[in-house]
Amino acid sequence: MSEPLIELKGISKSFGGNIILDKVDLTIYRGEALVIIGPSGTGKSTILRIIAGLLLPDAGEIRVQGQVRSGLIDDAKDPIGIGMVFQQAALFDSLSVDENVGFLLYQHSKLPRDRIRQLVAQSLDMVGMSGTADMFPADLSGGMRKRVSFARAIISNPDQPQDNPEVLLYDEPTAGLDPIASTVIEDLVRKLQCEHGSCGTYVMVTHQDTTIRRTADQVVFLYNGKIQWQGDVSEIDTTDNPLVRQFFSASIEGPIRLVG
Repeated sequence: MSEPLIELKGISKSFGGNIILDKVDLTIYRGEALVIIGPSGTGKSTILRIIAGLLLPDAGEIRVQGQVRSGLIDDAKDPIGIGMVFQQAALFDSLSVDENVGFLLYQHSKLPRDRIRQLVAQSLDMVGMSGTADMFPADLSGGMRKRVSFARAIISNPDQPQDNPEVLLYDEPTAGLDPIASTVIEDLVRKLQCEHGSCGTYVMVTHQDTTIRRTADQVVFLYNGKIQWQGDVSEIDTTDNPLVRQFFSASIEGPIRLVG
């Protein structure tokens, strides 16, 4: 098997005395489409933020392309670029689509404004949002805002290719969308994996059955702070793991404790 792209070893995280992650080991390989599932409040989004370098674990080690990460992403650059698409799109309401997508380039690169606008236009075209650069988030539907957030995550800086995203992290990308809008986003996730030059690897958190089946190659089931099951997406209907069976049947009977 190829060398791991990202490794989590013994990762633990607690909030207010509640153990969210308990010595979790997770390995991500180049070209993998990995989806993390499980009941709400089990640490799925926490794992994404730790992978992204936005949150420090309490214990454990993170390796990115074999290098141990120390601190947060702002403390030292990873050897590869990691982009993140947040659940609520996280766009700046007061900025145009162009300014949202090109935000980091406008703030931190030496590229001229016209060149950044060209790069923004290319990213918007890739996500099917051509012609929206001068619009504002309030003018967009929920699905359109999601696609703009995708464009922001994949935009590349030709002057700093080492910063360009090789891994994308998706936090509930179809949450709150109707079935048709969800299908558009699911197709876009796969399209970016296949057609975008560098973004061939992704990790996604989702609850949506269709999103899991249409975007995952490998599935990880997280519960009680630990990975309870991992397998190919084709195995979710045949596994005898009681947690997985309960989750996909939406049964209130089983080992998963109900919350709320």
